[in-house]
Amino acid sequence: MVYTFKIFLLMLLSLPLAAKDTIQSPIGTGRPDINGKAGQANAINIGQPFGVDVGPGGAMYITEVENHRVLEYSPETGKVRTVAGNGKQGLTGDGGLATAAALNEPYEVRFASNGDMYFVEMKNHLVRKVDAKTKKISTIAGNGVKGYSGDDGPATEAMLNNPHSITLDDKGNLYIADIGNHRIRQVNLSSGIIRSIAGNTKRQLPQDGQIAKDNSILGPRALFFRDNTLWIALREGHSVWKLNLKDGRLRHIAGTGEKGYSGDGGRPLAATFDGPKGIVVDKFGRILVVDTENHAIRMIDLAKNIITTVAGNGMKGFAGDGGPAVKATMDRPHGIGIDLTGQIYVGDTNNHVIRVFTIAE
Repeated sequence: MVYTFKIFLLMLLSLPLAAKDTIQSPIGTGRPDINGKAGQANAINIGQPFGVDVGPGGAMYITEVENHRVLEYSPETGKVRTVAGNGKQGLTGDGGLATAAALNEPYEVRFASNGDMYFVEMKNHLVRKVDAKTKKISTIAGNGVKGYSGDDGPATEAMLNNPHSITLDDKGNLYIADIGNHRIRQVNLSSGIIRSIAGNTKRQLPQDGQIAKDNSILGPRALFFRDNTLWIALREGHSVWKLNLKDGRLRHIAGTGEKGYSGDGGRPLAATFDGPKGIVVDKFGRILVVDTENHAIRMIDLAKNIITTVAGNGMKGFAGDGGPAVKATMDRPHGIGIDLTGQIYVGDTNNHVIRVFTIAE
């Protein structure tokens, strides 16, 4: 099966997308074990890919949870290479080259405007940075101990609890989905100070229009920044929200808060999700949500007030490459990113591949 799968991927890698909405798997082999640090994308194994994001030069970056690495994929050459992590689970390497460091389950990767790469390590309870010029790694938030502490002090002395997602704004701030603490933390990268901007000890859904600070936010799992707004997917809250960073208020965008898979073709607020774990906004302002436990990618079009499934048929498995994205099967997808040409990349986690597709404009 794996041999046939690799042959199929070799064929796909040399072909452009046949048509809009067609899906393919050009990155990964379907196997999770480490078999190299660099090479053709369809020959290097990727163990449980989660986060996917585009870098300043147009390459796509992938966090590999099972093998504790961050990989770079070049759409032009079809090759991948390791840019952080030595493949060993641990917490070592600060001050040295990122490729020599030990990581512990990197979940998501983002980039600053100067090219510095940031990624969150869930099991190390911290966020690290790779300097764009020196390629050296350092810790910028979290002290490596699970817990909740440190607000209004140095971010490197603070405690986080299973942080899952990060994003950066255009004013030099980093945001962390501190999911175990049911909070969103903000780090000023100039001062190094951390604070909580959403959440409290209560584990309940927010109220539409409420101030985020010191009020509940249930399981903030995925973050994306665009136009002074944080777009937020709540894992336990099975819903999508936005936080206006100017007035600090939360607005309910989609999902009733109940677990389910319903609502396509109707109002986003009437739909149900099951543990959404990834979010991105495209150039048209449409919100793409990875509906993980439904094995699907949903699209929220606020201009039309409608939600639809754009990839995945709701069934768990691996099938559909070369055909319509909505007929494909996935297995607990997590991260999502969009490259410079508008192609959508999804970490199809338990299939150990990256799925790529486009949607109609």
